[in-house]
Amino acid sequence: MADSSNDRTSKRRKRSRRHNPDGTMTLIEHIYEFRRRLGFALIALVAGGALGFLWFTNSVGPIPSLGDIVKGPYCAIPPEQRFPREGPCRLLQTVPFEAFMIQLKVGLTAGAVLFAPVWLYQLWAFIAPGLYSKERKYALVFVGFASVLFAAGAVLAYAMVPFALEILVNFGGGAFDTWFTGDKYVSFVLSLLLIFGVSFEVPLLVIMLNRVGVVSYAQLSKWRRGLIFIAFVFAAFVTPADPFSMIALAGALTVLLELSFQITRIHDKRKARRRGEENWDQLADDEPAPFHYTPSTIDDEPGATGGKSRAEDVT
Repeated sequence: MADSSNDRTSKRRKRSRRHNPDGTMTLIEHIYEFRRRLGFALIALVAGGALGFLWFTNSVGPIPSLGDIVKGPYCAIPPEQRFPREGPCRLLQTVPFEAFMIQLKVGLTAGAVLFAPVWLYQLWAFIAPGLYSKERKYALVFVGFASVLFAAGAVLAYAMVPFALEILVNFGGGAFDTWFTGDKYVSFVLSLLLIFGVSFEVPLLVIMLNRVGVVSYAQLSKWRRGLIFIAFVFAAFVTPADPFSMIALAGALTVLLELSFQITRIHDKRKARRRGEENWDQLADDEPAPFHYTPSTIDDEPGATGGKSRAEDVT
């Protein structure tokens, strides 16, 4: 019994940054740790899917049911353009278990979004032991902003769905009534949410590439017109054949790209000012920089004792 307890304590120490500063593990230990984190993430997804499945047919206080939320854009179509014109607004089921599979698909999607902090934490906990404090800070900022941007894109897409449907159902000069099958309608809505959400991550990618030195503001300023043109072309290809969705996506991407350009401009200005203060630009190509950098360890991180928090200048 004592050996089992000591073994668990040893495993926890291997995963601990304080007891294992380098985050070193054997291949087998990495596999076991990955399996453990993946198991917790899957449990979170299953729990979220179960709640989403129940939410699909049940409202939660003032919050309508998930089924009503998904069906809302379709029901916003004028009744004279829907089929059947009278009675409650419903989607069409054409094969057995189609409604069940739609409820399961939408529930799992909603559960994955609602429980995102849980499974993202498991991903974070798996990679964090191999990162130092500065790297962890950048990773947390990236994940945080990526989640917010994805949610903002999905909300914008949901707001655009009624306008897109209104235009799309008007094709044919009134010769058709609209009665969507549940599977195709839900797939249309979810794909639009995914397209907008992923597209909103592009400006964040630009900022991260600038942070690691791949692109500079000078390069981005030269590419500005081309990147904005590409944003409009991309929006035209990935959105349905309606101007509202295309303009909304392209306009939002243009604003976010311009914001990312200004952030890279501020970053490059600060970087150039630091280089000027340290006179690095005056060094010859074969002349080493006048400092000695010692990689940080756990003792160098905030809150640790006995360490120093920055590199020492030896000149």
